[in-house]
Amino acid sequence: MTRSARRTRRSLRTAGASTAALLALSACSSADDPASSSASSSPTVSGAVTVFAAASLKESFTTLGEAFEKKYPGTKVTFSFGGSDSLAASITGGAPADVFASASPKTMAIVTDAKDAATTPATFVRNQLEIATLPGNPDRIASLKDLTRSGLKVVLCDKEVPCGAAAQKALDASGLKLTPVSYEQDVKGALTKVELKEADAAVVYKTDVNAAGDKVEGVDFPESAEAVNDYPIVLLKDAPNAVAAKAFIELVRSPDGQKVLTGAGFLKP
Repeated sequence: MTRSARRTRRSLRTAGASTAALLALSACSSADDPASSSASSSPTVSGAVTVFAAASLKESFTTLGEAFEKKYPGTKVTFSFGGSDSLAASITGGAPADVFASASPKTMAIVTDAKDAATTPATFVRNQLEIATLPGNPDRIASLKDLTRSGLKVVLCDKEVPCGAAAQKALDASGLKLTPVSYEQDVKGALTKVELKEADAAVVYKTDVNAAGDKVEGVDFPESAEAVNDYPIVLLKDAPNAVAAKAFIELVRSPDGQKVLTGAGFLKP
């Protein structure tokens, strides 16, 4: 079976798993809805929730946000997706948010060191790198070493971003040196360069290759096992809606939330 055929089947399985999990989350009984509980039970989950999350979580968290709003009528989840380092800087700079989901413990530490976390961060998924090439892999890229070939236009995430730090770790483990044509501020930016055919390849996450469907081709490389990223999530200290924020984190870490995330290609923590 060709890599393209395997990717098509994988995309179908991903879509099916995410849809099934979303339906399961949406089909909550009134007994599970805090809004239908007595006043003596847990606080009612309502209002707006603002979640700052790594760019690689965009598709999965959007699905979970829709499920959350259906489970808790009257809630609204607003996301800010981007490079984890930039999001962390915004939080420590005073940007109002309820939840932070980072693509690495290092960027989460920016927030915890600044005393802006209300709880201890919990790892909820892990993610592994993959090479994204043009559809059909016309340059016959089969390894990380192939990216060092002369004339090949390769894009990496910025070294301060978790996907860029992971890529550099994989390169160092292989003893390889690579000079990309550009460094992008987040993983979606790196992937877009390939999708627009402005680059021949990019080192991104497997989840982003999955989400891109037929726009790119994915190439596994063994060195990626040396640079798997843990993703921590935390309730922020000055969360405007701490009750709903805790409920969202619970959803992310729940079995149904994990089905959505693993269906997108994330690894279990």
